[in-house]
Amino acid sequence: MTQGLTLTRDGDIAELTINQPSKRNAMSYEMWEALPKLVAEVDADESVKVLVVRGAGDHFCAGADISEFETRRATAEGARLYNEHVEYAAHSLGDMRKPSVAMIQGFCIGGGCELALACDLRFASTSAKLGITPAKLGLVYSFSSTRQLVTAVGPSFAKYILFSGERLDAEEALRVHLVDRLFAPDRLAEQTYEFARTIASRSQVSVRGAKLLIEKIAAGMDTPDEEATELPFAAVESEDYKEGVRAFLEKRPPVFRVR
Repeated sequence: MTQGLTLTRDGDIAELTINQPSKRNAMSYEMWEALPKLVAEVDADESVKVLVVRGAGDHFCAGADISEFETRRATAEGARLYNEHVEYAAHSLGDMRKPSVAMIQGFCIGGGCELALACDLRFASTSAKLGITPAKLGLVYSFSSTRQLVTAVGPSFAKYILFSGERLDAEEALRVHLVDRLFAPDRLAEQTYEFARTIASRSQVSVRGAKLLIEKIAAGMDTPDEEATELPFAAVESEDYKEGVRAFLEKRPPVFRVR
C-alpha cells in the first residue's frame, strides 16, 4: 500500500483503489507520483490479466487535491512539474499491455475523469457524476488528455465539457460515450468484476493484440506499421491459437495458458 493508493490481487484480477475517502478520493501530488509504479507492478505480474481501478467509499475520484495548488502549482515551473506527474500517471494506465476497467461511483471529476479516460473501459453507477473542470480554475487541460476526451466523445462534445466545466449525470455520460456501461449502484461491483473475469478467461494474445491495434488506430495510424502487420500472423504461432482451435473442434470451452 502506498499513501492514498491500495493495490490488491484476487486471482487473475488486480484492484487499484484510490483511498482518500475523507477528500472524496482527491489525488495528492504524492499519489500522482506513486501511481505509475503500482501500474508497472501490475503490468509486470504475469499472474494478473486485468486491472480494475476504483475509489474507496462513495466516490471514484474528485480530481486533484486543489488544497496543494497554492504551493505545488504557484509558479509556471511548479505547474509544469505537477502536470508531468499527472500526465505520467494517466499514461501509465493507458500504456499498460493489460486491459483496465474504471469502476465509477459518485464523483468522477477533473483528474478523476482523466484517470478514468486512461482506462480501456468505464463502467459507472447510475448515480455517478462526471465532469472536467479546468474552466473553473483557469487551467488548460493537457494535450494528451484532451485527445483522450475527443476520442471518447468527439470534438463538439469535448468542447461542451471543457468550455462549461459542468458535471454530467450518468445517463448523459453514457449517451455521449464518456462511460461504456451503466449499472444500479448495488450491481456496479458485481457487473464490473463479472466482466473482468470474462476478459481474464479469454486469450490474452487476442486481448492484448486488439488493445495495441486499437491504440494505434486511435492515435491516428491509417496504414499498419510492421508491428501491426505482424501481430495477426504471430498469434497463429501461439499456444492460445492451438488451444482455441482444438477446443472449438472438440466442442468444449478453451483453457488458455498464455499470460
